[in-house]
Amino acid sequence: MGQKVHPRGFRLGVSKDWQANWFGGKNYSDYLIEDEKIRKLIRSKKYQIKTKRGQLVESDAGVDEVFIERPSQNKVRITIYTAKPGIVIGRKGSEVQVLREELEKLTSKQVFVNIKEIKTPETDALLVAENIASMLEKRTSHKRAMKRVMRNAMKSGAKGIKVMVAGRLGGAEIARTEWYREGRIPLQTLSAAIDYGYTVANTKMGVIGVKVWVYTTDK
Repeated sequence: MGQKVHPRGFRLGVSKDWQANWFGGKNYSDYLIEDEKIRKLIRSKKYQIKTKRGQLVESDAGVDEVFIERPSQNKVRITIYTAKPGIVIGRKGSEVQVLREELEKLTSKQVFVNIKEIKTPETDALLVAENIASMLEKRTSHKRAMKRVMRNAMKSGAKGIKVMVAGRLGGAEIARTEWYREGRIPLQTLSAAIDYGYTVANTKMGVIGVKVWVYTTDK
């Protein structure tokens, strides 16, 4: 049997850093559960945007990483890395203000929110996985969706990318797994910065899992 390890956990302290910075002590379990609730709220939040035709549609903000710091017991500092910072910030900071209020209500603490832009979303593993999932939900062929994002990632400077989908692909009765790779994916090299992302596509035929590995740089 193959022994699998999470690419980020494998590289912690070498080429990857932790996604939170705090000392919990006796409150460790409470803080951990609270961190999960914060991330879930931020990632699930939808925003109203205008199309070119002037129609209002719901859109997510393309959030990848949510970094959480706790300088004291009553303060939480959150840094959101997103591909669409303008949507999260909103007009004159209106949306980020609403988000901050929702987080303060959730945590019962004083919350500070910082927004940072992801310069190349085409090489961000989680955003690539969500892009594939979105295309699958719109009934795009899984092969076409996978090859499109791989081509975009390699054009944007990735050294390698691997994409895997599993489930009832194309509406087949029997679930199967398919994957494609382009370039190098040195999973056993600790100095290699491998970005990993996982999400699911909720299609009419059932849930399809999407995994993405992107090799960008060496430390």
